[in-house]
Amino acid sequence: MSTEMHKTAHGGEPRHTDVSFEKADVQATTIYWYLGALAIAVILSYVVCIFVLRATTKVAEGFDTPPPMVRQEMGSAYDAMPPEPRLQGVPGHSSDPQSDLREKIRLDTEANEKVGWIDQNAGVAQIPVEEAMKIIAEKGLPGAPPAQKK
Repeated sequence: MSTEMHKTAHGGEPRHTDVSFEKADVQATTIYWYLGALAIAVILSYVVCIFVLRATTKVAEGFDTPPPMVRQEMGSAYDAMPPEPRLQGVPGHSSDPQSDLREKIRLDTEANEKVGWIDQNAGVAQIPVEEAMKIIAEKGLPGAPPAQKK
């Protein structure tokens, strides 16, 4: 390709009937118009959403049922307590969840360490978990019976 300046008769840019070029690759004004239209569309959709939200809220309030009469008679004492079923640890509940958890862990530990017969005729006994784990580690689990072919 030549680095020389093109010499034309009229002194301007070279002209050719079959070849042309763009003077600017990107026209910034077109992009700004699209961005402005997008901003207007976003704002209008936000305004429409606000009106739809207000309208649906009014419709929902119209269909909302009033509280039962018991709640109105008891007044603020009934409103202070959450509806049934009440979870542990909320106001109005009689037991402490931490003490319930400690009691459950104690009962589970006692059950895991208990020794006794479950079914003496079948030879099924209950032994502590640690001892059962030692026995299984020494002897292994019994093998599974082979699958029956049909």
